[in-house]
Amino acid sequence: MGMMNNNMRLLKGFLFAIVGLFVVMTLFSLILPGNVITTKAVPVHTSSDKILNAVSDFNQWKSWHPVFKSDSNNVIVSNPSSGVNAFLQWNSNGASNRMTITELTAQGIRFNLSRPGETPIENSLNVLPLHDSTGYQVEWSALTKLGWYPWQKFAGIFVGEITGPGYEAALLSLQRHLEEPMR
Repeated sequence: MGMMNNNMRLLKGFLFAIVGLFVVMTLFSLILPGNVITTKAVPVHTSSDKILNAVSDFNQWKSWHPVFKSDSNNVIVSNPSSGVNAFLQWNSNGASNRMTITELTAQGIRFNLSRPGETPIENSLNVLPLHDSTGYQVEWSALTKLGWYPWQKFAGIFVGEITGPGYEAALLSLQRHLEEPMR
């Protein structure tokens, strides 16, 4: 009987510790932001019109974006391929991915990246003049909206480190594509 009481006390203590840890994690997650913005930028030395054409026409993405250059047969582009509601669709890891232009601005485009069962990621590609230079800065910003679950908020801490290199690789590829000499 005494052994059973000890086991019950240990079990109650363990459950109390688990519940306490969950409550502390939940309270801590409330102070974490609900959105994460990842921004990468590269200089591109060519005309703003040439850059804007390359980023605002999804058909041209197959010429510079690493994901679409390597597997352009897997990519579906809307017709028309630019303008509001134009889209680019492809499959990866058994899931369908879709980018849809939501807005055209004087500096670039805004578009959503959506995947089934996930909150869309709001993106923008902006072309901004560089100071004291003949080129432009192309800036890719992505706004990831996190869920309210504590583990989603904690995962948000790492979003920039996970997605940032992909945005940077795409921008560097755009830079090489637009700056290479005409053949």
